[in-house]
Amino acid sequence: MSSETLTLQQQQARVKRIEPAVWTALLFWWALVALMTGLPDKVQGFAPPRYVAQTHDIFIGFAVLLSLLTLLSSAAPRLAVLSPLKRSARWLTAIAILTGIWELCTAKLALLPLPFFAPPRALIEAYVTDWPRLLDSVLHSLRLLALGYVYGSIAGFITGVAIGWSRGLGYWVHPILRFLGPVPSTALLPLSMYFFPSSFSAAVFLIALATWFPVTVLTWSGVASVDNRYYDVARTLGANSLFLVLRVAVPASLPSLFVGLFMGLGASFSVLVAAEMMGVKSGLGWYLQWAQGWAAYANMYAALIVMALLFSSLISLLFVVRDRTLAWQRNTVKW
Repeated sequence: MSSETLTLQQQQARVKRIEPAVWTALLFWWALVALMTGLPDKVQGFAPPRYVAQTHDIFIGFAVLLSLLTLLSSAAPRLAVLSPLKRSARWLTAIAILTGIWELCTAKLALLPLPFFAPPRALIEAYVTDWPRLLDSVLHSLRLLALGYVYGSIAGFITGVAIGWSRGLGYWVHPILRFLGPVPSTALLPLSMYFFPSSFSAAVFLIALATWFPVTVLTWSGVASVDNRYYDVARTLGANSLFLVLRVAVPASLPSLFVGLFMGLGASFSVLVAAEMMGVKSGLGWYLQWAQGWAAYANMYAALIVMALLFSSLISLLFVVRDRTLAWQRNTVKW
């Protein structure tokens, strides 16, 4: 039997193995719709619930879309556009089950107290009624994060290349890096509020500082670990010091540099939220504090979902840049 025949049989077996998972996800999503629309809500408080019909329409629409994709996958199982549906079928089932438990424990049986645990319709209400403030907070957070992360990455890259290339400079900077680098950036929040003219500039400094340390350490490690034979070959061909740094040391240290960028991006997220809770007038961290102060926990959960999607998208974008820059390491680390 040829290898092409084996590959075809493996693909057909995989389709048959995944297909029940898709149908299971579809079944659970329609069961979720039946739970939401068929079981009456338990009355809580004096204010009637809002956006109930709109929430039901959203879940019914998703169930209908999933039904159409399931029928299409059964009719044309080799269609490439349907492969993400087959890969995520088990996750779709898990989401439907968790959402059903959430709806049952909040709106239907009222096992979890209000306002700390709101039903799914409360999230829809938060997005519909408060989207201008939430969008403004997202834009302010992106601006603050971009400035701090770019400044910290540039400073960390320059510092890492400098101390990795120059032993004399590394002699003086390395002890300072080891002493002050592990200190959390948020611990310097009182000092930054004193030295900087505004809370925004102080937050940019803290994010840049949180990014600077991992980028510096990993870039320094990448430059210092370059094989000396690369330098010898370049010098034999007449390369000067600037050429050695820009065309030999820096390209060879790019894998370590991207690891530092990933670590710096993760650290900047936590510093961003903490810094926005201390004096800024808008941002996701500020929005969380505002929602908690007004006991608007549905808005707080809505902001947390937006933060998760936003930060995960930024990390995915950085992975795309890494895979295009380091094509030979495209499949080594995945996100």
